[in-house]
Amino acid sequence: MLNALSIRDVVLIEALDLDFGQGLGVLTGETGAGKSILLDALGLVLGARGDSGLVRHGAGQAVVTASFETPAAGGTIAALLAENGFDLEPGEPLMIRRLVKADGGSRAFVNDQPASAGLLRELGAMLVEIHGQHDDRGLLNPRGHRSLLDAFARADTAAVNAAWRDWRAALARLDEARALQDVAERDREYLAHAVEELTKLAPEPGEEARLAERRATMQRGERAAGELAAVADLLDGSDGALSRLRQAARILERTGDAHPALAEALAAIDRAIVEGASAQDQIDAAAEALAFDPAVLEADETRLFELRGLARKHRVQPDDLATLAADLAERLALVEGGEASLAGLTRTAAAAEARYAEAAQTLSAQRSEAAARLDAAVMTELAPLKLDAARFRTVVASLPREGWGPEGSDRVEFEVSTNPGAPFAPLMKIASGGELSRFILAMKVALAEEGGARALVFDEIDRGVGGAVASAIGERLARLSGRNQVLVVTHSPQVAARGDRHYRIAKSSDGTVTRTGVTPLDAEERREEIARMLSGEEVTPEARAQAQRLLTVA
Repeated sequence: MLNALSIRDVVLIEALDLDFGQGLGVLTGETGAGKSILLDALGLVLGARGDSGLVRHGAGQAVVTASFETPAAGGTIAALLAENGFDLEPGEPLMIRRLVKADGGSRAFVNDQPASAGLLRELGAMLVEIHGQHDDRGLLNPRGHRSLLDAFARADTAAVNAAWRDWRAALARLDEARALQDVAERDREYLAHAVEELTKLAPEPGEEARLAERRATMQRGERAAGELAAVADLLDGSDGALSRLRQAARILERTGDAHPALAEALAAIDRAIVEGASAQDQIDAAAEALAFDPAVLEADETRLFELRGLARKHRVQPDDLATLAADLAERLALVEGGEASLAGLTRTAAAAEARYAEAAQTLSAQRSEAAARLDAAVMTELAPLKLDAARFRTVVASLPREGWGPEGSDRVEFEVSTNPGAPFAPLMKIASGGELSRFILAMKVALAEEGGARALVFDEIDRGVGGAVASAIGERLARLSGRNQVLVVTHSPQVAARGDRHYRIAKSSDGTVTRTGVTPLDAEERREEIARMLSGEEVTPEARAQAQRLLTVA
């Protein structure tokens, strides 16, 4: 619902703030007072083209701000906002602001965050319908007729949508399998050789790193082996350091009593022998740990080179060879058992198509039944609106298979015949301006019986009619406003009398500047405005009495 509209510097409107509510709001005023300016301003925040000609003379920019009630959680508006990165807090109203500069260019904001004009158009289509004399949106756009009929029928399209997704997924798997089969058939010889080669090698993930580390360790041992042997010979060989120290110790043991210092020398040599022996033990332990079998080193090197060579051949990392082997084996199996696999996928896709066709047929039957009810409901509304010679029908036609989609297999379009014997045709092609607006009203009333929640704006729907027809229009607008917010620009006192709120649009001038303003009317002002609409410039007592009668009846 549109809660409020704020306009700054749009054509003749300098500053205007309007509050709206649920029900029927009527806007009246003399011809040329500026009613179209108000609708142009509303159109701006709904994504209409930002024309610099809308900027009031002398102003730098025009600004229009519209406040809407909080979108329902999980609804289409909330989903669209979330998809575009706009998250509203619970209870937070939806604010749309549009700026148009006098030198060209415009900017848009949704809750003070920059937004594109495209997003505004999408939001606008969900928030408000504006029906004018030459409107080609809403009910006049055949692209939306199917969803309108589904809403009227309260049809659950989820089953068709799910069946469509399953069918398309089955077809995608079948197409992928066929493509792989075609490629695999061409590569059969290559696949067989590659699978045999990889199977024989039997690569394992992480094997290349393990082999490389073990090979490096053995190579280090190979280099150290000779050096360790030389060190061992220096320490404990026949003429090594330990042997010479032991010889020196034996000599000192025989002459140790010749001088006290010799005993200390012997003790030092004994310690050196102990440390040397310990060093020899550590060297022997290291040599044992670094010992390796040359045959194992050769086998590891051969295996490592084979892994790396095969990885280069297939342009993958060595660790990916095992995965590659599985993939190539699967492709080869597809070639060898491809026909059976394709036959199974073909049966699956055919079964999915049959389920979709059945769900679509069920939905089509619902649509046909609802179309008959909708036709009858619209026909009931036509006679009071002076369209009793017209006929209305909802066409539900089967689409060719290539036209099937997630919404079913039907084309839905509203058609009318305005005169007896005249052929049916799309509404917008054969109805005049006044007839068009009344057809839209009749259809809206019929559709609203099944619910609806958007704000509706009717621009001079009563043009060219009066008396009983105008009363019928007012009665239907009032009925429509029971479930929707309805705003109507009208010249008909019968329509104006039906309003829950009344706004007067008037033009004023101080001799230099001309301005357009909109004033909410109280009960007395409203009676006076309706009397003016009845009598013209000079409001007579009779006009006031008739205005009061219209308000009392309404």
